[in-house]
Amino acid sequence: MKLHQDSFISGNAKLVRNINRAVILNLIREKQPISRIEIARLSGLNKSTVSSIVAGLLEEGLIFEEVEPNQNVGRNPINLYLKLGTHRVGAINIDSPATRLAIADLDGSVKVAVTLEQKSESPEKFIRACVAKLFKLRDQLHIDHLEGIGVSVAGIVDPVQAKVVFAPRLGWEDFEIGKLLAQLCPDEGRIVIDNDARASALAELWYGNHDLKLSNFVFLAVGPGIGTGIVVDKEVIHGSSYAAGEFGHTTLFEGGELCSCGNYGCWEAYASDRATVKRYMMQKQIDPSASRQVMLQDIIDCAVQRHETLARDILRQTGHYLGMGMADIIKAVDPEAIIIGGRITDAWDIVYPEIMQTLSIRAFFGKNRKIRILPTSLVTVRPRLLGAATLAVKEIFSDFKITR
Repeated sequence: MKLHQDSFISGNAKLVRNINRAVILNLIREKQPISRIEIARLSGLNKSTVSSIVAGLLEEGLIFEEVEPNQNVGRNPINLYLKLGTHRVGAINIDSPATRLAIADLDGSVKVAVTLEQKSESPEKFIRACVAKLFKLRDQLHIDHLEGIGVSVAGIVDPVQAKVVFAPRLGWEDFEIGKLLAQLCPDEGRIVIDNDARASALAELWYGNHDLKLSNFVFLAVGPGIGTGIVVDKEVIHGSSYAAGEFGHTTLFEGGELCSCGNYGCWEAYASDRATVKRYMMQKQIDPSASRQVMLQDIIDCAVQRHETLARDILRQTGHYLGMGMADIIKAVDPEAIIIGGRITDAWDIVYPEIMQTLSIRAFFGKNRKIRILPTSLVTVRPRLLGAATLAVKEIFSDFKITR
């Protein structure tokens, strides 16, 4: 059999060292505290390679070492830890009606954050406003420069070309956001852009604290719209045209409610926060143009704290609609779990039974099988904002590129 030239990926000493660096740095992140000997054992690298790369990481200020007191006779072990406070990243989660910005550390902890209302203006003007706000946060923390900036966008995003292909709720199409950000932020490290649901899935993979060690799951981001991030073998799936996971715009009811994408009957038009609020306002006969707009949190408060029957019924309907769409995900992807993020999880005791009831009918074809349906473990920071930060942090921990 004749092998084509592009069947092989060649590498040089620098590439191999960068791959080894990423392996060691990620082992420290995941296993800390950890010794050099343990790193060598887990990675299969020889001790001299580990010692050399660790020395470089110490010099970069990415890690620090600490002697562990040991009462036994012999030399006290030296453990390695991720060093915080020296490498910060910027995070921007762009959506309508609100965009959120933050400065985060390598462990995903957000140091400062702010919300910016998404206005009806050109995307270029809005991005300039976002960058100005992000720089104010940076200066507030007395940081000279950021190690990178991660941007998560509600829409179809091409992360290779750093372009927003289509974002219906923002009204953006074929917007080269990466090129503009590179011009505005020439000294702020790498800039990474991706879809917000995929970024959320990445954040759950990196920082989630479920005791399940999941490697195959779907992150379901429920907000003004619905998006999903698919993780297979601990890798986020993008698809050939970077539209993998757009389950929010699969058809739930032919000829149903009008969706923001322009089609009718999409899952998003029934199970998103906007859809839940719309049903509640219609039942309450509240004028949509009223000065005080009803928010999903208002409905949840009425249901959970005041035990309002209508609010609970509306949330149960949302649980049912969520289950309908999730049944299609289970049949298409067959994940170990579906993890749900969004404010809807504040009403988990109400929506979860409806989700499971619907799944028991629609998802398993009568087989005795259970799938884990879990609320996100990322509760201190919004998953989509933390996802933006994780996009930038991941670049620091994976400082190499392999191309054909």
